[in-house]
Amino acid sequence: MKVFKFGGASVKDAKAVRNVSKVLDTQGFGECLLVVSAMGKTTNALEAVVNAWAAGEDFVRKLRDSESFHLDIAEELFQVNHTIFSEIKLRFSEIFKFLSENPSASYDFAYDQVVSAGEIISSKILSAYLNDAGFYNNWLDARCVIKTDSNFREANVDWDATAKKISELEMSLPAVTQGFIASDEKDATVTLGREGSDYSAAIFAYCLDAESMTIWKDVPGVMTGDPQVFENVQLLNSISYEEAIELAYYGASVIHPKTLQPLKQKNIPFFVKSFLEPSASGTKIGLSLDNQFVESYILKQNQHLLKISTKDFSFIAEEHMSHIFRLLAQNKINISLMQNSAISLALCLEDRFRNLEELISELRKDYKVDLVKDVSLFTVRHFSPGDLEKFYEGKDVLIEQSSPSALQIVFR
Repeated sequence: MKVFKFGGASVKDAKAVRNVSKVLDTQGFGECLLVVSAMGKTTNALEAVVNAWAAGEDFVRKLRDSESFHLDIAEELFQVNHTIFSEIKLRFSEIFKFLSENPSASYDFAYDQVVSAGEIISSKILSAYLNDAGFYNNWLDARCVIKTDSNFREANVDWDATAKKISELEMSLPAVTQGFIASDEKDATVTLGREGSDYSAAIFAYCLDAESMTIWKDVPGVMTGDPQVFENVQLLNSISYEEAIELAYYGASVIHPKTLQPLKQKNIPFFVKSFLEPSASGTKIGLSLDNQFVESYILKQNQHLLKISTKDFSFIAEEHMSHIFRLLAQNKINISLMQNSAISLALCLEDRFRNLEELISELRKDYKVDLVKDVSLFTVRHFSPGDLEKFYEGKDVLIEQSSPSALQIVFR
């Protein structure tokens, strides 16, 4: 069987939903599991609902806007008496009830209960549309089979429990399910981290021993750079798991960092293809013998540069590093680049959970801390040493780091 993952752009409106059936026409739909993301920018919209609720502001208008967005799409796809309309209204009614009745719920818990609705609704709409279009399928609630801990907003998969649940699943294929969402041991809804739908697809592929996994995107495949940011980028036809993992580690947005390990463990081929040109070859990721070591570019924005030193100018020793990393982990702050000298530690950080100020407050009890906000991290894979100067042009470089395979520059 095959696992197909359709991201938010591939189901962003009624036209896009119809296009999914065209993709399936070219690919076959028999033994297939479809994993779908929330529609378009729904996750951002539902995040805004949670943020308004947490700030004590009017969240209802934002919630109604998101409901109207989905109902408008449904009106283009279905007859007026279709059951999908009551399904959509029910989901938004449940969100309203939850937020109204749980004013003191923790932010992370509330976030997962609200934002997860995006995937539930999009998968309901896609499943219903495909059934009406003759692509008969079953709807599967991913929360019933993907089990995790209770680390809300970035839960860790319980692989043994998940594999057991999926092995017991009497699933009639084809089926449509959700990315990004799962449940903990108490059956509370959790999410797997932003852009986690790719990871969900890999979990299913691993546990079902899939013959392949394909992610359908609005680009031809894995490129040497984001075509919206860089000029003259090219398609990478074939890369190894290892190269893809490196690209994901450095921040290539086309691949979720956690996606590749489950696939590599069972040597499941992984394709990145365009839903606009489904017959095109795209990129194959696997045990590649013809890996393309082509100069590639990755830009990570919305980063922060933190410089930490001891107050008495003593060395940054192991006990200091251990303390600093523990605080980073507690505040769920990711390190994009690290550089240390004898008396200082420079960290380029990604603050997805907005805990940076709390981290700095803790660090300043023991260290001298300097912060430069809103910097960018530019990474070049497989760079040519003779071309180094062009990468520095027009940049106020704060720190740089290079290895034989990658050049990294933090700039503003």
